[in-house]
Amino acid sequence: MAFTLAQLPLSPRFSLLHSRFWIETLPTPMPAPHTVALNHALAEELGLVFGDDAADFLLGNRLPQDSQPLASVYSGHQFGVNVPQLGDGRALLIAEFCGLDGAHWEMQLKGAGPTPFSRRGDGRAVLRSSIREYLASEALHHLGIPTTRALAIAGSPQAVWRETRETAAVVTRLAPTFVRFGHFEYFFYQGEPERVRELADWVIAHHYPQCRDASNPYLAMLEQVISRTTTLIAHWQAVGFCHGVMNTDNMSILGLTLDYGPYGFLDGFDAGHICNHSDENGRYAYNQQPQIGLWNLHCLAQSLLPLIEKDALLAALSKYQELFEVAFSEQLRAKLGFAEWIEDDWTLVTDLFELMQTTHTDWTIFWRTLSHWVLQRNDGELSDFFADRMAFLQWLQRYKQRTVDDVTDEERSKKMLTTNPKYILRNYLVEIAIQRAQAGDFSEIERLQQCLTHPFDEQPEHENYAKLPPNWASELSVSCSS
Repeated sequence: MAFTLAQLPLSPRFSLLHSRFWIETLPTPMPAPHTVALNHALAEELGLVFGDDAADFLLGNRLPQDSQPLASVYSGHQFGVNVPQLGDGRALLIAEFCGLDGAHWEMQLKGAGPTPFSRRGDGRAVLRSSIREYLASEALHHLGIPTTRALAIAGSPQAVWRETRETAAVVTRLAPTFVRFGHFEYFFYQGEPERVRELADWVIAHHYPQCRDASNPYLAMLEQVISRTTTLIAHWQAVGFCHGVMNTDNMSILGLTLDYGPYGFLDGFDAGHICNHSDENGRYAYNQQPQIGLWNLHCLAQSLLPLIEKDALLAALSKYQELFEVAFSEQLRAKLGFAEWIEDDWTLVTDLFELMQTTHTDWTIFWRTLSHWVLQRNDGELSDFFADRMAFLQWLQRYKQRTVDDVTDEERSKKMLTTNPKYILRNYLVEIAIQRAQAGDFSEIERLQQCLTHPFDEQPEHENYAKLPPNWASELSVSCSS
């Protein structure tokens, strides 16, 4: 049965937790609301109907029936330093509902005004950052990567000051839950083990029910979180996605990509690529993401000490490296079109990465071209990607030998083309959409989103989105304020 934004049927289950976890907070209205982007496909999938008054609800000027918006408290390690209290500084949980498939979804408004956790901030989001989150959430989803979802963007001419004057916007985002590692950390460092237990019981009851019958349900939950985190980061590495700010307060307890700020996809391959201009030391560089995932899980595990013995925690964490290698090798196996992964394939991949690093070969275009090559066998087209053509042709000969198996070239190419996308959300494409939106033209957001909904299809009408980035793209700078 369809419902409107005014009729969202459920109060968030998160509000059933002790009031120490949240504070009721109303959004702060803004003038002249208008819609910037509406995700009609997602709304239809969920059974949600946008009405003529959608902008008022999406901006926070009006609330669903019986809604009691809340901001939650959490802490987190930011760039390795523990910050005792953070919390939802510009996000409000306004409702929960069941989609047509029966799954629960929490709905947040991001940018709807100050909360008790805004830390002297204005609680607002700007149009620029809202477009970035909206497009990235949906781009990753259609690439098959676990993520929060984006339902809409609403805007207002209200001024917001960042590095310069910008206009305000609100992203409506959805997730089964927005609980982060930092929620557990907050109560651990506050010395409230009973709240750590309460939150863990809530997460298990609603999101990891399979853990309830384990000898230690909390350990079973942690093992699930470890597994999901390794899978998530393996997906990131495979498509060349850099999160940019992997603080523990940006890590989802469900293994979802959460909080899109200074993210970026690789253009020319650089293992040490830093997408966040604020990350001066490269803590969150592309090649550091797997290790940071483990570091963050250690922080989560420490906060679970009231529930799990230390030796059991360490034993669970010791499995991370193996789990990540299995998850990443599965991604690489599919990208290379192998029927199975063997140990020697690590050497083959490492040698390829070194060749790509030397030339800064475009990550996405190379893999897509390789997917076609296995059927067409045009060595020259592939070797053009590399400065040392001879070295690459030698690698290609090893790859040819490796692909002598029971899989036909047609089958291999077809599978690789459903693994190696043609279209990704390059920073310069987002920038074009932002510039046009700031001038009042929102059509590029919809056009780009439609393309990214089918990233593995050829889509000749969107061919320009698949080209090498222009020279000016290398000058784009994205920071935590983005």
